Amino acid sequence: DWTWNDVWHYIATHDVPYNPLHDEFMPSIGCAPCTRAIAVGEDFRAGRWWWEDEKAKECGLHVKPLDNKEEISA
Repeated sequence: DWTWNDVWHYIATHDVPYNPLHDEFMPSIGCAPCTRAIAVGEDFRAGRWWWEDEKAKECGLHVKPLDNKEEISA
């Protein structure tokens, strides 16, 4: 239930290492082609998959559940 400010306060207070790209206005970091800096006021994830349709901004790690008719093959 932490806010973005809670996270950064903890990082600063406890000297937790973090990705230096955060200092370059990249709050959501992925692979190089899929990540860009955001502008002030943009959503934190605006820099990810910025060329994609707003509904399709995922890397493939989050997939839809299988339909009951589909089977998983090994």
